[in-house]
Amino acid sequence: MDLHGWVDVYLDYLRIERALARNTVEAYARDLAKLLEQAEAEGITSPDGIDVPFVSMYLVGLGERGLGARSAVRHLSAVRGFCRFLVRERVMVADPCALMERPRARRKLPVWLDEDEVDRLLDAPDELTVRGLRDRAMLRLMYAAGLRVSELVGLRLGAVDFRGGVVRVTGKGGKSRLVPVGEVAVDAVQRYLERGRPQHATERETVLFVSPRGGAMTRQGFWKLVVRYATDVGISKQISPHKLRHSFATHLLRRGADLRAVQVMLGHADIGTTEIYTHVTDDHVRRVHGATHPRSR
Repeated sequence: MDLHGWVDVYLDYLRIERALARNTVEAYARDLAKLLEQAEAEGITSPDGIDVPFVSMYLVGLGERGLGARSAVRHLSAVRGFCRFLVRERVMVADPCALMERPRARRKLPVWLDEDEVDRLLDAPDELTVRGLRDRAMLRLMYAAGLRVSELVGLRLGAVDFRGGVVRVTGKGGKSRLVPVGEVAVDAVQRYLERGRPQHATERETVLFVSPRGGAMTRQGFWKLVVRYATDVGISKQISPHKLRHSFATHLLRRGADLRAVQVMLGHADIGTTEIYTHVTDDHVRRVHGATHPRSR
């Protein structure tokens, strides 16, 4: 089997055995496609040619093309995972990435909305319209539970337990979690189910939030409506659905929430991913101290 064939086998392994999300597998496919391009340019057609000098040259070439440290880390991760798979399958004798250091990538602090901006955004949809009922329910549920946009648009009927005040979410890798939801979001979803969804949903559609055509909402469609509402209420920050997830985590930690609890609610496998929000809140504390303490200057 040639190198292209082994990449296809590896992507099937990620998709089927590892049960990674479609977007994650597609990201691996894009990164490994660049590896295949470089291999073809060097006349390499089999895994044997993926050795230490080749991988080093490949990463250096990406840097010369202006690839940032964060992207370099992602590319190296894709190549490293592929090589480990080939070693496991006994196609390679040794992993050429084993001794390579990860490029140091400076972590960007997430951008979030303050509580006033969140309030304005969540109140923006007009509940007198069917679309407004849906949009208000979606925005409030996303902020209440800190959902990813893919998790929000993928929710099924019955995902929200109105009596228990929780939502069952299917996250990355098909992992399920329960997240508490406040009364405000629960009420908005109930109103949408009673007065909004029946106007558009087809009989067989099981997705909770539907488009005017009766099918499931797309991530792109929700992105556009978030940007539109943010513009309508005068929010000047660069906005995206993920900013609501950032805001959810930041606001919880600022009000004293336990980091482990926030990790569980966000569905992070590694608490290190959640810890970036502690840097955000620490930065806020320093600014408050600098602006208000009489001996801060």
